[in-house]
Amino acid sequence: MAKAKKTTQPPRISDPATRYARDVVDGKIVAGPHVRAACRRHLHDLETAEERGLFWDVKAVRRVVGYFRDVLTVEIEERDDEGVVTSRAVPFVLAPWQCFIAGSLFGWKKGGLRRFRRAYLEAGKGCGKSPLAAGIGHYMLTATGKLRAEVYSAATDKDQAAILFRDAVAMWERSPQLHGRLVPSGVNPVWQLTDVTKSSFFKPISSDKKGKSGIRPYCALIDEIHEHPDNSVIEMLRAGTKGNQDALILEITNSGFDPKSVCFAEHEFSIRVANGDVENDAWFAYVCAMDPEDDVFNDETCWIKANPNLGVTIKPQFIREQVAEAVGMPSKEAMVRRLHFCEWTDSATAAFSRAALEVVFGDVDADALTESGYPCFGGLDLSRANDLTAFTLTWLLEKTVDKWRFASRTWFWTPKDTLHDRAKIDRAPYPLWVERQFMEAVPGRRIGYGWVSDALGAICAKYQPVCIGCDQYGLENLREQLTERGLSLPCVVHPQGFQKRVVSETKGKTETGADEVYLWMPDSINKLEAAVIEERIVIHDNPAMKMCMSAVIYETNRTSHRMFAKDKSTNRIDGAVSLAMSIGMATCSGGEKRKPTYDLFFA
Repeated sequence: MAKAKKTTQPPRISDPATRYARDVVDGKIVAGPHVRAACRRHLHDLETAEERGLFWDVKAVRRVVGYFRDVLTVEIEERDDEGVVTSRAVPFVLAPWQCFIAGSLFGWKKGGLRRFRRAYLEAGKGCGKSPLAAGIGHYMLTATGKLRAEVYSAATDKDQAAILFRDAVAMWERSPQLHGRLVPSGVNPVWQLTDVTKSSFFKPISSDKKGKSGIRPYCALIDEIHEHPDNSVIEMLRAGTKGNQDALILEITNSGFDPKSVCFAEHEFSIRVANGDVENDAWFAYVCAMDPEDDVFNDETCWIKANPNLGVTIKPQFIREQVAEAVGMPSKEAMVRRLHFCEWTDSATAAFSRAALEVVFGDVDADALTESGYPCFGGLDLSRANDLTAFTLTWLLEKTVDKWRFASRTWFWTPKDTLHDRAKIDRAPYPLWVERQFMEAVPGRRIGYGWVSDALGAICAKYQPVCIGCDQYGLENLREQLTERGLSLPCVVHPQGFQKRVVSETKGKTETGADEVYLWMPDSINKLEAAVIEERIVIHDNPAMKMCMSAVIYETNRTSHRMFAKDKSTNRIDGAVSLAMSIGMATCSGGEKRKPTYDLFFA
């Protein structure tokens, strides 16, 4: 069974951000899975702050919340009995979820500076993300004491960048404090607000603006990341913050539709940070989403998970109208799910939901399983230039057909010389995982087959797998290295694509023999997926394996068979591939310790 997670009570600190986190974790406030994870992270950080060099500044939290209330305003619309709509400005009193975001950004400190340098906020359309970001920009400009502070509202083009900045200008117009301190440049539209006493300014900027190479952002507010075609805006701003350890980059967005986009990469990385799969003390994540079981078209109680400002800036009746249109016009369904329920519409084919994976990760004692006589079966995914090499052993605990129970463990190898560069590209803490022995770094820029042969020889000598499914790629070179070392492994080709390979339990069968069995990846995937959904597998707890399983995306052929789509996946999936192959080998063999007649490559 998957191991239970240890829970302890956090310190009873009283501030609006911590109250929100505690209420979410206790179930008093309804929130989605990733927000719950962010709140658990906050409470855990309070417990471990001292030993990690973190400090939770309650005064700073109350100060930023008070700034919004006392300095900033927002505009609300009211409708009278006759249906006439009027608007008026009211103090910007942060909702509990906004207190959590603003409080976290300014309350957490490390080494005397603010802890969070990057923040990612994803929520439903109309939740007031832009006003919140504009208020944070004003706070960074006027309330932190920074000299020569450069605050930017940023986007891929000037029109998009101006949208958030217009919220900031409206706040300036309605605030006596800001109006008396900031000097506008331009009239209808205002294109810059300047604090002359501090030589600081707030202005919009886009990637198409000339002369942007000299910018040094103190605060960058990047709007609608899901519309960015690449990461040029983010990288432009990041480059300018290198000399400022107290700078902040805040990204706000709706959910998107392209799993290859920069936004989806930021989305997935933020989820991993919130869940603790990736350690990054400088990254704050608030990602709204539904739980897998939520029926958004029939259950209004779950809507607040994607729309934390429901009933304030966005009304339930408006969402009801959107749902009704989506039901009546299927062509609109994807857009409604994306904009109002935070569903990444093109990631609906994700192989495994995070909620399902959380249940099946636990401790797997390979030595104890082998000593108890359970047979194990292997899957080997050899690396190309910069991939991971993954080797999985799966022990078959229950042999009943279609009710198989499994336990698996995966070993990872990765080139040492490119470790840090690939960690940045993949947004995965490979050096930390190597240090903690979740994977092994192999000297050089590539993983040599000699090294893999030695490693496989040692593992297989210990656990004696019945057979090992392998991709055709690299097998000849691997065989040469094994032969030189006098090693023998029961390897057989497990097709990676949609093609089938015929295997049989009995020699001498004809091509049409009734006992023929097909070995192919779609079948292995189906069996793995069923085992995960039905909780019939325990996968050894390894963050590299969690990354692989969470990143898998399906592709489907014309006959509706599914494959892992490496080119569409959000990160490395080598561990998932080797696991699926090992499941295929275990179920195809019938769970016997004898070797089936597979046309073994070398044994």
